[in-house]
Amino acid sequence: MFRIIIILAFTTMYLASCSQNNDTMIDSSSKNVKSPEEIYVDGKQYFDKENYILAENEFSKLKQLYPLSDEAIQAEILSAFINYLQLDYDGALLKFQRFIQKYPSHKNLDYIYYMIAMSNYEQINSHELDGSFNELAVNSFNQVIKRYPNSEYAKDSRQKIVLVMSNKAAKHMEIARFYLNEKKYTAALNRLKIIVEEFSMTKFTPEALHRMVEAYYEMGMYEESYNTAALLGYNYPESEWYEYSYNLVKQIEDEETFLKKIRNFFDG
Repeated sequence: MFRIIIILAFTTMYLASCSQNNDTMIDSSSKNVKSPEEIYVDGKQYFDKENYILAENEFSKLKQLYPLSDEAIQAEILSAFINYLQLDYDGALLKFQRFIQKYPSHKNLDYIYYMIAMSNYEQINSHELDGSFNELAVNSFNQVIKRYPNSEYAKDSRQKIVLVMSNKAAKHMEIARFYLNEKKYTAALNRLKIIVEEFSMTKFTPEALHRMVEAYYEMGMYEESYNTAALLGYNYPESEWYEYSYNLVKQIEDEETFLKKIRNFFDG
């Protein structure tokens, strides 16, 4: 569905921007030579029918006969997009990057930068924590946001960044839970602090704070446990994780009250 949306967006973009370039047209009155518009339409029809080999043939012909025409430029974009659809991300990245070098002032460069980001994003392995494509995707989406903050692709780029960050935060959380189960509380705290400090925009932050409350409690660091629970309650008062932390802190209070009574007994 998402790829269909990208195709529709590109088609709309082309129809809005396409104009004739009379300086580069060969006399279309010749019966043996099609105009750039005709060749592009033929290629687009093959593309729409997912016959990418024939579509590429038409686009190549168009670039050879009318290299400076608007249709040839649009064909270059579609050619790169064919690589993307066929999961040939290296080929797509090469063509999109080459397009930026050839046409640094093209009006639809926001789309090109976005497709570079998507080509990196599609290669992320959900089981990886520090995979290179995580960083490449985030950096590429940030390029879209930085260069074209008002582009229609900027909003989706922000959402994709959150998804990538959530993927990394999930792996840190998985490792932190393992350390907690193994009673390796310092190692768990190191992972949990990474989530809170570097991935605060993700859904894992409330749980990370609660797990920190647990770790501090098990280590006997009650003041740190109190403070972390307070931070969780301040930022996420409606979270189920705050309720868990509140109940745990309540146990600390009950234990300290009990110990205080014992001390008073012996002091008396």
